Amino acid sequence: MDFAAILARQRAFFHTGATRPLAFRRAQLTALRDAIEAGEGRLLDALRADLRKPPFEAYASELGFVLGEIRHALRHLPAWMRPRRRRAPWLAWPARAWVQPEPYGVALILGPWNYPFQLLISPLVGAIAAGNCAVLKASEFAPRTAEAMAELIEAAFPAEYVTVVRGERDAAEALLREPFDTVFFTGSSSVGRAVMTAAARHLAPVTLELGGKCPCLVCADAPLDLSARRIAWGKCLNAGQTCVAPDFVLVDRRARAGLVDALRRALRQFHGDDPRRSPDYGRIVNRRHFDRLAGYLRDGRIAHGGQHDAADLYLAPTLLTDVPDDAPVMREEIFGPILPVLDFTTLDDALARLGNRPAPLALYLFTRDRPTQKRVLAATRSGGVCLNDTISHMIGSRLPFGGLGESGLGASHGRASFEAFTHCRTVLRRSLVLDPRLRYPPPTITLATLKRVYRFLMRP
Repeated sequence: MDFAAILARQRAFFHTGATRPLAFRRAQLTALRDAIEAGEGRLLDALRADLRKPPFEAYASELGFVLGEIRHALRHLPAWMRPRRRRAPWLAWPARAWVQPEPYGVALILGPWNYPFQLLISPLVGAIAAGNCAVLKASEFAPRTAEAMAELIEAAFPAEYVTVVRGERDAAEALLREPFDTVFFTGSSSVGRAVMTAAARHLAPVTLELGGKCPCLVCADAPLDLSARRIAWGKCLNAGQTCVAPDFVLVDRRARAGLVDALRRALRQFHGDDPRRSPDYGRIVNRRHFDRLAGYLRDGRIAHGGQHDAADLYLAPTLLTDVPDDAPVMREEIFGPILPVLDFTTLDDALARLGNRPAPLALYLFTRDRPTQKRVLAATRSGGVCLNDTISHMIGSRLPFGGLGESGLGASHGRASFEAFTHCRTVLRRSLVLDPRLRYPPPTITLATLKRVYRFLMRP
């Protein structure tokens, strides 16, 4: 594909001003909603083919999530677009000032394979709401979903407005050489660095949703069965291939044996004694990732699960204990259904171990004790925090979702998605009637008087 030509056509369409009116944006969001609802069966089949996603899970975490984002945007878009009044500086008096949200122009959205529909189309909702054109690069590791999305977008929108690009890694690299006005990327930290480097050549702003090893702290006072269910649910969603899945557990030594037993019970309750037969359990995306995950099974003692079949890309939900801190499974993001369970003696010890790691995308803490919650919040850094649950902090459209440092830059969901694709333009309009001479040379007051004026006008 001629990416330069695609970008030129979209930029020409953007400069017509057609994407800016509220009515146009709402019409396009409505068209996207209608296309998703009409193509539901095709999309669910594609997600099943690529990742063996069960229909319930696929709808809840992909289609339903995006439809919720669209409904939220349609309801709140007039308020998001409204100029925001600001106080004008006294030196410009009399004047009025405001911040005017404006679209960047043509956006590039690069999606991953683990949630190939949600993590490509949800940012598109923000781009449309903000008044941009968009080029979408679908992941080559979820080819059937990429094909279904391309057909959906081509039927709903003209190519000069929204275009889906399919292809291998070289297609993404070629797109990044083009001067897009903003870039939204979801994926690994290593690729995120490459995306940021490429965008920097054009001084394009970026939003990066990356990953990291999301820790889960479990204190001795936490209810073990309830905690285990919520941890196991977060870990097994999409067979562990979730950027905010609990990556490892640090549990108070006094509760370790009880938590491991509770996790075993929860996993059996969810998927039976043989998860391979469960209709609600997915598969690993490809052989390369399967082999990487299978290698982690050697990094500790298998306390539950461990069964795997390369031909079926099946890896059972697995608990690992007796894992050294320097094992590969503790150094690298797992991105699969393997959960190392480590213990700590004191909370200070646990916090020190977390402090030596890069800021994760999410941090989870299970405890009844409010002072402990406040202490952990004050002593740690992460993109987001979920207390006494996993993953649910990223579901609501009113909660910004994003990383910090190694785990990302910027935020999305709801208004945050709109703002990710928006330039806040400051506007000041000054009166032509009055023109005090105070600021013009030569000075009409002394420096001492000027200082008193500043102290008066700049008071809190």
